[in-house]
Amino acid sequence: MSIVVENGLSAAPSSSRARAEAALRRLGEVDRPEVWIALRPAADVLADADAVDARVAAGEDLPLAGLLVAVKDNVDVAGLPTTASCPEFAYTPTDTASGVARLVAAGAVILGKTNLDQFATGLVGTRSPYGAVRCSWDPERVSGGSSSGSATAVALGIADIGIGTDTAGSGRVPAALQGLVGIKATLGVIPAHGVVPACVDYDCLTVFATSLDLAVTAAKVMAGPEPRDPRSRRWPSDVPFAAPSTPRVAVPRAEDLVELCDEYREAFARTVAAGRAAGLDVTEVDVSPLLDAATLLYDGAVVAQRYAAVGEFLATNPAGADPTVAAIVAAAERPAAHELVADLDTLTQAKAFAADLLDGFAGLLLPTTTEHPTIAAVQSDPIGINRRMGTFTNFCNLLDMAAVAVPGAPTAEGHPFGVMVVVPAFADQVAVDLAARLTGVAAPGFASGGVELAVFGAHLRDQPLHFQLEEIGARFVEEVHTSDAYRLTALNTTPPKPGLVRHGAGRGAPIAGEVFRVSEAGLGRFLAALPAPMTLTSVELSDGRWVVGFGCTHDAAADAVDITEFGGWVAYRTR
Repeated sequence: MSIVVENGLSAAPSSSRARAEAALRRLGEVDRPEVWIALRPAADVLADADAVDARVAAGEDLPLAGLLVAVKDNVDVAGLPTTASCPEFAYTPTDTASGVARLVAAGAVILGKTNLDQFATGLVGTRSPYGAVRCSWDPERVSGGSSSGSATAVALGIADIGIGTDTAGSGRVPAALQGLVGIKATLGVIPAHGVVPACVDYDCLTVFATSLDLAVTAAKVMAGPEPRDPRSRRWPSDVPFAAPSTPRVAVPRAEDLVELCDEYREAFARTVAAGRAAGLDVTEVDVSPLLDAATLLYDGAVVAQRYAAVGEFLATNPAGADPTVAAIVAAAERPAAHELVADLDTLTQAKAFAADLLDGFAGLLLPTTTEHPTIAAVQSDPIGINRRMGTFTNFCNLLDMAAVAVPGAPTAEGHPFGVMVVVPAFADQVAVDLAARLTGVAAPGFASGGVELAVFGAHLRDQPLHFQLEEIGARFVEEVHTSDAYRLTALNTTPPKPGLVRHGAGRGAPIAGEVFRVSEAGLGRFLAALPAPMTLTSVELSDGRWVVGFGCTHDAAADAVDITEFGGWVAYRTR
């Protein structure tokens, strides 16, 4: 099994070992030591790569075979120190974070641990005793934080997958500044086991990659409940599996974009225009209550969670403490319990507002961040610039929303500019679909579970009742045919529908249909509203599979016109 890697390398390696050797060479070529806090010995990386090649040769199906991973150093990797970018905090875990362990099980190879804004507190990538992580394409500018090292390792073509965390935007801002994809799933979908907490109720593991397909593939591998993380979550029974074919998308009003620098404002306008051209139905809405809620992450009592995580440690004044981070965490000791209660009530109201705001919309399209400052500018104003850069990201986890960050239209100077699709909890697949539409690529699948449903008539794509499938978030899987045990009739219904009835092996003909993936709850709603004489039953496909599919009662079929000879409803209707 060969792999194809598109990450800035001059050639696509044909094995895990070849990819690992290429990554090690790239490390020397770029000479960016500030990206890393701990690199694994080359011999260990190559040994792991050889082991992956052996697994592939033995016939294992490894979706990430041969890909290199950079892990943010507030995420545990067994045997490597976890520092959270503070040397005195370091400990050596015996277990690997479950999300990262799942990547390794799928064939990925860990290259090392990456630099970050200390204790994941910042969006700039400069708050570290290990040095400011410079932007991959302009070393005078910030890389974005707090997952600075992981994003930059991917942007430089060293790693294929970067693992970060995101509490305030750390899995999205570095993606925007360096032209990457960043996946910030619904809280708990990717377990946070093995993550040094920042704000434990609002932390999540995130993925960086150069393509949407790879980022989603990695996130899907990492997703799933974890007994060691009590905040981990399953995909619910009503999870949507697709965005509508003509999705309505909300965008902020001009007055909500005042924090954007001029070049980003112009790039966002062109991105929105491109979205309209790609088939998005765009409507401006008032997002100011969301932006107001965002301020509670640092300026409200919720910040007390940062003190609960590392406050007592930083109170010992360790030599490696970043002064800006230490000051933020120290101030987080002050909020009173009644202030936290009041802020949690405010967030509950903001969640209700967000739900009402997005009712009828597939998602919200926002600029990811406000500007791309230089390292010097951040050093001169470490608080003000950082606060501004989180304008559009900070509310997301507070309100239990998911986001996919992708490159938007570049600035007039040709620099990267990023946008994000924000959706309600568990609508991650919808966000992926919208991001794919924006970037002009095929939409990979993220959400898992559900049921396969076969349709043969008015619910086919481009047929009158297909909208009912879209309403329950159904996702097209494939075109199919039944076995030769079925006959098709034209029923006397409004709108016209076919009736599929099983007669027995060899007593019918293969009938054309389509399979969709639907949620269990969606299928239940569908069945509850199904009018006579239609039925849902097990249907045998030509490849021997049995899936839930449409049929009709025998008495209705007996009084209808047999159209089996046409091989399908569309062929009959277009005869």
